[in-house]
Amino acid sequence: MIEALRNAFKIPDLRKRILFTLAMLAVYRFGAHLPVPGVDPAAIRALFQSGDVLGFLDLFSGGALSNFAVFALGIMPYITSSIIMQLLTVVVPTLEKWSKEGEAGQKKMIQWTRYMTLVLAIVNSIGYIALFQNTLKTRFPLGTQFLIVITLTAGTAVIMWLGELITQRGVGNGMSLLIFTSIIARLPVALATTASALNPIFTVLLIVIFVAVIGLVVTIEGGQRRIPVQYAKRVVGRKMYGGQQTYIPLKVNTAGVIPIIFATSLLFFPSQLAKFIQASWAQKFASFVDGSSPGFIIAEAVLIVFFAYFYTAIVFNPLDLADNIKKYGGFIPGVRPGRPTAEYLDSVLNRITLPGGLFLAGIAALPTVLFGFMNAPFFQYFGGTSILIIVSVALETMKQMETQLLMRHYEGFFK
Repeated sequence: MIEALRNAFKIPDLRKRILFTLAMLAVYRFGAHLPVPGVDPAAIRALFQSGDVLGFLDLFSGGALSNFAVFALGIMPYITSSIIMQLLTVVVPTLEKWSKEGEAGQKKMIQWTRYMTLVLAIVNSIGYIALFQNTLKTRFPLGTQFLIVITLTAGTAVIMWLGELITQRGVGNGMSLLIFTSIIARLPVALATTASALNPIFTVLLIVIFVAVIGLVVTIEGGQRRIPVQYAKRVVGRKMYGGQQTYIPLKVNTAGVIPIIFATSLLFFPSQLAKFIQASWAQKFASFVDGSSPGFIIAEAVLIVFFAYFYTAIVFNPLDLADNIKKYGGFIPGVRPGRPTAEYLDSVLNRITLPGGLFLAGIAALPTVLFGFMNAPFFQYFGGTSILIIVSVALETMKQMETQLLMRHYEGFFK
């Protein structure tokens, strides 16, 4: 790996991309420590606990939310708007048409995603102001409230711009790298807190478990069911086309980390609501779905499996894929073209989605179970979602650098 990194810096274009990416990430981390004017960060920081919804959101902002910094909202408004746009593509004909128009349609989709991100940023800013005022038993002046909303919304726009710049001029997916940086930024604190709280035997056991989980995530993330596709030979003029065999790679974990984010956000909502509603029923329900309760773990596992199927059905359309295969003269051996091919792909996808969903549920529940057994603070900072994102983004970025190295006849990271 060291040799591969050395080779990467030997290539001028790749070296510029790497340095540009690091510079943009440094700007992002600077904004995570620049407090919003008119508030007391120390008072707000006292409200955060690693196990509740605010701690979950603070993880994805890299500590910017607990600092109430300019980048406090993080990348979550953009992720939420992207997910909403994907969901709306299924039910809104205009969006479905744009998604099939190629580059021009994608530009329209991205533009509307940006608009929705700013709207969500304004709504989130107002919600945080109401939450902090209600919890701290204070009230910000109207001018300060307006300044907070403008500052946080502008910070979200800058984060969105940084992510797009990294995607265009840097290495890897910009938005993914920003989330990756936010999570990694908490690593030193998590390690220092854990080392001071555990004895050496538990510390070594923790390291072994962490490495084993990373290996398992890498294995599952790379797991595929390859469906063979045979293309018939056809003659066009004096040339013969087709006659080759390829495959359709169906990932075991097609939905990625989205089911965990959906399920966790949905289950954290009652505890968030209980901060505003002081009724006894709200408090009881919030305690039932507390992050460390058995009810929370079971409900989270069920919702993760459900959202794994739900999101996979949205992003993967077997009927469109079967039509494209038929259009170009292809077929799956032993399966008739057209609708039978779509039904076959759908059945295969349903079978492999179940182990993928169960894997996500296990990864999400493992840190909570281990925290109850070992009482290791590390798992309060790094849950299953964090580990999954770290490994996925690292693999994706390394594969992009690998492609650049192999194009220039250098040996890459993977052998």
